[in-house]
Amino acid sequence: MISLNEQHNMEAVLDNLQGWAQEVFLVDSYSSDRTVDIALQYGAHVVQRRFRGFGDQWNFCLEKLPITSPWTMKLDPDERLSDDLKSALVETIEAGKAAGISMERRLWFMGKPLPVRQTLVRAWRTGRCRFTDVAVNEHPIVDGPIVHVPGEIEHHDSPDMEHWLEKQNRYTTAEAIIAHQQSPLADSPLLFGTALQRRMWLKRNFARLPLRFSLLFLYNWLGKGAWRAGWVGYAWARLRSDVMRMIEYKCREMEITGRVPRARYYGPGRADPRVKQFD
Repeated sequence: MISLNEQHNMEAVLDNLQGWAQEVFLVDSYSSDRTVDIALQYGAHVVQRRFRGFGDQWNFCLEKLPITSPWTMKLDPDERLSDDLKSALVETIEAGKAAGISMERRLWFMGKPLPVRQTLVRAWRTGRCRFTDVAVNEHPIVDGPIVHVPGEIEHHDSPDMEHWLEKQNRYTTAEAIIAHQQSPLADSPLLFGTALQRRMWLKRNFARLPLRFSLLFLYNWLGKGAWRAGWVGYAWARLRSDVMRMIEYKCREMEITGRVPRARYYGPGRADPRVKQFD
């Protein structure tokens, strides 16, 4: 896991992993709360390192952490593994036919589960994966066959709206910089390529589409079935459209002013003497 001020999640995620994970590593970006304290109390291996971008941070994890387990799993502090998923992962690993494993992640918003799911590659044989070196929305590249398993990850997206908005402000700035500078995406933007390449094409060309914000709302509200969660689903679908609007407006501001926000680096902040620090 990687973290920045995640004390509101650390006990729950580590309770979820206790007795199941062989070892837990946390790369912390100099949190100012009790994130590191809680992780150490649970016996996690913790280091601190400046955050430059998601792809960079995850590749550091894979290259520099002393991982000894034969399989590695990427997890965020706001995620929880269902019991069915834990069992399916163990069975698939013991079968020995996969180099990587994909699974479903279900979104929770305002404390309520939404009928919104993603298929993500989250586990792989140690040493058989690297991440695309992008600022945000990094993608794992696994060397070998990938097997899909049942069960799900619960994604508890932010404890409240204030936290969610602060997080989206950071993400949309990073995405706007990528769009403004035409930086490389997680994969080639191809309309008739893989599912990931189609998403990259949409990201690259979204600003050119007519009625784009209304269409995106309808896609999330009706297409993804968020309507089944009532008002919470409506709010989530509306906010997803607002996120894309924020990206477009920030990118337009850069074009008008000629100023690009400086990249955010988290750290060095309050270094914890109990753990090792990396530049």
